[in-house]
Amino acid sequence: MGQTIIEKIISNHTDHKVKEGEIALVNVDGTMATDTTAPLAIQAFKKMGGEKVWDPSRVSLVIDHASPAPNQLIANLHTIMREFANKQNIKLYDVGQGICHQLMVENKHVRPGDLFLGADSHTCTYGAVGAFSTGVGSTDLAGVWLTGKTWVKVPSTIQIRLNGTFNPGVSAKDLVLYLVGKLGIEGATYEAIEYTGDAIYDLSLSSRMTLANMSIEMGAKAGLVDTKGLSLKEDFQHIEPDKDVNYSNVLEIDVAEIEKQISIPHSPDKVKAISEVKEVAIQQAFIGSCTNGRLEDLHAAAKVLKGKKVHDNVRFIIAPASKKVLDQAVEDGTFQILTKAGANFITSGCGPCVGTHLGVPGKGETVISSSNRNFPGRMGNRESSIYLSSPDVVAASALRGKITIPSYSKGVKN
Repeated sequence: MGQTIIEKIISNHTDHKVKEGEIALVNVDGTMATDTTAPLAIQAFKKMGGEKVWDPSRVSLVIDHASPAPNQLIANLHTIMREFANKQNIKLYDVGQGICHQLMVENKHVRPGDLFLGADSHTCTYGAVGAFSTGVGSTDLAGVWLTGKTWVKVPSTIQIRLNGTFNPGVSAKDLVLYLVGKLGIEGATYEAIEYTGDAIYDLSLSSRMTLANMSIEMGAKAGLVDTKGLSLKEDFQHIEPDKDVNYSNVLEIDVAEIEKQISIPHSPDKVKAISEVKEVAIQQAFIGSCTNGRLEDLHAAAKVLKGKKVHDNVRFIIAPASKKVLDQAVEDGTFQILTKAGANFITSGCGPCVGTHLGVPGKGETVISSSNRNFPGRMGNRESSIYLSSPDVVAASALRGKITIPSYSKGVKN
């Protein structure tokens, strides 16, 4: 029996050919932790007797979840990270530099074929570049810092074949919301998802990141996008599955059948076509997060809002995925279009998405967000309601004050 892409990557990081269900001791290419997980990992590392991380070039720390520090307690946690980074000579991304998952890809800490671990559940995002990447706990990460190795149970793989042509206005976010709705939040528990097919070959890296990112919302251990069609500045090896692979499930999807999607409160898998959601008033709109805070997402919003004004009853918040994204938006005029429309840019980070800093909605308020989760309390208030959709829908809804499909989108039922 042949190997899946995930099995091949794991085999390349151990001393033998692995199969699903096997537990393998693997060498790790890179690690990452944020201000929510790094302080605990540092503490665990020291308790293990650690003095020097196994390879400083393979460790990154990112201050992004509560950035800048909103209080003394969090400021002290940031100090722990800075002191550890200085002592260990490892890379620290400080306040405003960006969201961890954007930075790992943007700055090439992770490459195709890598095995990468991050102390954050959305580490699966790096499957966009053809890496096996997954989230781990702080203590597990500390063990990797000490040894450069970890144990991995080889997951089975669900293959999702995406064929056809997207309807105008339908994006990777609509696609992944559709898939989350189809599989459910436990539909791929401890499995890998392999995305392939003609429909993804022309997707940008940003769109591939959106697709891989929300694999965890289906319960997946990892999500890997076929690297066929992926454009990177450096050459890389394209890894293909063997022809006689035994997938746990194979789904065939014609993307031409997908219209604009939305996840309604209070679970990511409560997905509907937006045409089924009628006249829902919103008080806040948010574009950002590791799912949809990149330049192409800001371009999508600017296309909707150019020359127009956000509704008087809506607060429109944007947190770019990185400082680089912000700089690019300033340079190409996107920033000015959005701010003139009434958008408010905040420090690049995760705060509004997880409710740890800035953008917390009020009791009874409704938010339209480009992020990935809408469980009760996700944005910081259990008594608010969060809808998830694509950046252009967020912008169109901010413009009208109600959840709205952009006027240029086609292939929707009116």
